[in-house]
Amino acid sequence: MTELADITSLLLSRIRDVADYPEPGVMFKDITPLLADPAAFSALTDALAAIATETGATKVVGLEARGFILGAPVAVRAGLGFIPVRKAGKLPGATLRQAYDLEYGSAEIEVHAEDLASGDRVLIVDDVLATGGTAEAAIQLIQRAGAEVSGLAVLMELGFLSGRDRLEPALGEAPLRALLRI
Repeated sequence: MTELADITSLLLSRIRDVADYPEPGVMFKDITPLLADPAAFSALTDALAAIATETGATKVVGLEARGFILGAPVAVRAGLGFIPVRKAGKLPGATLRQAYDLEYGSAEIEVHAEDLASGDRVLIVDDVLATGGTAEAAIQLIQRAGAEVSGLAVLMELGFLSGRDRLEPALGEAPLRALLRI
């Protein structure tokens, strides 16, 4: 229990609150100080890599853009391949695309079609779970590719936005792990 308390304290101490960003009334959680601290970034990478191992993942998907920053070192640390899930139109070649709704409008994400296959167990990694829209689209995209979602791991979950409630049906038995709940 002490180890968990220590990592929680370390991570929280390296996340900066920025008031009224990107708009008035929003308290933005800035992770750049955490990324700049090699001990904190390494502890975060270790914790997420342990989740990859626990879930039996064979690949790690990182969601654009901060999910790339977290997911790539997690994949390396866990000895797994890394797959970027990007905003539509950013990947060359054949892709699978998934649309999803935003508060005001819609968006699309995509992945290279050949990067996921039947038999792959995929851990989705991102920095923040907010409303869950992008993560839900990633789950659908991975499943459409014939792969299985082994879990979803995030640095922090903004519980007041109820993303977990949205994602649990889509995840089924796969765990949703948040290192910090805010």
